[in-house]
Amino acid sequence: MTSDERGGDRPLAGIRVTALEQAVAGPLCTRHLADLGADVIKIERPGGGDFARGYDRAVLGQSSYFIWLNRNKRSLTLDLKQDAARAVLERLVARSDVLVQNLGPGAIDRLGLAPERLRRDYPALILCSISGYGRGGPYEFRKAFDLLLQGETGVIATTGKPDAPAKLGISVGDVGAGVYGAMGTLAALYERRATGQGRVVETSLFDALSEWMGYPVLFAKYGGQPPARAGMRHATVVPYGAYRCGDGELVLFAVQTAAQWSAFCVEVCGHPEWERDPRYATSSDRRVNRESLEAAIEDAFAPHTRAEVTRRLEAADIPFGDLLEVDDFARHPQLAARERWRPVATPEGLIEAIVPAFDLEGMPPRMEPVPAVGEQTDEILAELGYGRDEIAALREQGAV
Repeated sequence: MTSDERGGDRPLAGIRVTALEQAVAGPLCTRHLADLGADVIKIERPGGGDFARGYDRAVLGQSSYFIWLNRNKRSLTLDLKQDAARAVLERLVARSDVLVQNLGPGAIDRLGLAPERLRRDYPALILCSISGYGRGGPYEFRKAFDLLLQGETGVIATTGKPDAPAKLGISVGDVGAGVYGAMGTLAALYERRATGQGRVVETSLFDALSEWMGYPVLFAKYGGQPPARAGMRHATVVPYGAYRCGDGELVLFAVQTAAQWSAFCVEVCGHPEWERDPRYATSSDRRVNRESLEAAIEDAFAPHTRAEVTRRLEAADIPFGDLLEVDDFARHPQLAARERWRPVATPEGLIEAIVPAFDLEGMPPRMEPVPAVGEQTDEILAELGYGRDEIAALREQGAV
């Protein structure tokens, strides 16, 4: 099967991506490219492969992280400490459209694949580099993981309760960098159609989270103090969050406009006088007086079950939702109704996975297998022009 055939009629069919990747950010970037039809060749260490394969054993004895991030790819094992393996990598890069890497600080340069050299020797190649803190600056060579970047960028300072800051439960820095890496790569591929020239695309966990911290930073820089940690409630918009009903259940809702505030006071809480109360006249007033207002809201909810409160919210056209556990979300009726679960083959058997977050009209999602370590090594080497004896020799010396 050729690279074009692998992608079918998807937008990136015919695009070959070499992935020097590990953990989350790089693999998410390339999985998005693979979802769009690219032929992604994942370079892994002989034996263990990407260390994310060992994060847990939750999915039929396999890592939930790895299964999430690595469908639609082919795995090629290379021991890049060996000259013969580096020669294979060089031949692969020379025949690729994109090289994505999220290796440790300085590792890509030590492999002889520094951006300056790649731009000189392969001018049509797009290099997407994903790092912890970005190229340049005093933190360039710091090792970085999502927890550390959540701390460095103030994400943890905005999350949790007033007396208990908390990290977010998913790897938001990695996810953000992976998405921005894919976005930048797509832009560079589009530009190359007109210029014939590649481009270096760079992003980092630090830059992704810096972008996402835009509102808290501006609020603190120009408002004189940072947004308060508010648990499941909003730091600056009130009422917005989780509120307790008379049966002890929580309801999530958000009031953001003057019309919603009026309907909330009258139709949901039965307190039209709140509309005229100067303490609550504007969103800023409600934020300053949130303690008294939120106590009054829960007092108004106290005679009612959650079902009754949500009925009133719906009738008043105020956005509301459920506070679900993870396993409840897996059974969400919206996922089922829109067929967002699809089967995917893994080395240990068939599982169900959530489809990509983008839909292209008339094009089914690409949900091809997750590869075993080095599963396509011989196939890829043959595509690169290595003969059977040469492949056997590479295996004999442990280069692949």
